[in-house]
Amino acid sequence: MSDYPNEKIYSYQSEIPVSQPPQRVVSLVPSVTESLFDLNLGDRVIAVTDYCLYPATGVARLPKIGGTKNPRIDQIIALKPDLVIANREENRKEDVEALQAAEIPVWVTFPKTVRDVFNLLWDLMNAFGETAMVPRVRLIEYTYDWVLGMTRTNEDRLPRVFVPIWFDPLMTFNADTYIHDLLQVCGGINVFADRERLYPLKADLGQVEPYAPDDPRLIGRDTRYPRVTVEEVIAMQPDVILLPSEPFLFTEEHVKLFAQWDVPAAHQGRIHLIDGSFLTWHGTRIAYAFDLLPALLLPSSPEADA
Repeated sequence: MSDYPNEKIYSYQSEIPVSQPPQRVVSLVPSVTESLFDLNLGDRVIAVTDYCLYPATGVARLPKIGGTKNPRIDQIIALKPDLVIANREENRKEDVEALQAAEIPVWVTFPKTVRDVFNLLWDLMNAFGETAMVPRVRLIEYTYDWVLGMTRTNEDRLPRVFVPIWFDPLMTFNADTYIHDLLQVCGGINVFADRERLYPLKADLGQVEPYAPDDPRLIGRDTRYPRVTVEEVIAMQPDVILLPSEPFLFTEEHVKLFAQWDVPAAHQGRIHLIDGSFLTWHGTRIAYAFDLLPALLLPSSPEADA
């Protein structure tokens, strides 16, 4: 997730649209760009978005084709890629369709769970015919098994967690998202798991009645990222608050602000700034999430408390 989430989201996730290992690839997804390099496929990447930051030395040499939501389609077409990799949440339907109209294969990915991320990594290695990093992916899967085991062992003591992804207005996510599943795996209970986004904006903030479920203005609208009020957050009494660096950049000033709230996270000093890419980037970066999140979320052992 490189910037503000889409309000409208298209309905399909495509199969890999190539029969031969691609040699010239454009990535419109920062997390996939990093994963391609981590999977020993960086030499096949010919262009990336402005938001593709990792690996720094790898992407520095590559042409930039604009943002995730405003790529320069003509430039991509001129590069004659064998494959463009997009993401249903990151990229716009009209851009995908414009590339397809130019007869460029586009693989639209959409991982919504941790398991989906592993499937994506295996699909990448299979599609590109490159297996050098199979041991690395297996190691990340072993780490996943260990983290999930620790979470299940402590399921009666897991903290309630609030993670805003925007500040004004406050915005978070519900259970139908990758971030939710990642938190759940790593030992956190999303306090807004059941909260859907309401339209219009004032309805989400409780100021007007929401559109009726059959209102045509709701067609295609994404309800997974609700906007919430401070009062709602306080009522949820989160034990932990994680403040990510993206899509909104939270800082120490926000930590001080949240620390004034009457919630357990503030009373117990469990408000943490966190690299937002660990929460939202699908791909090999999940290894960093497994290293960091359980330490912030899972209860310490009884021996450590003694």
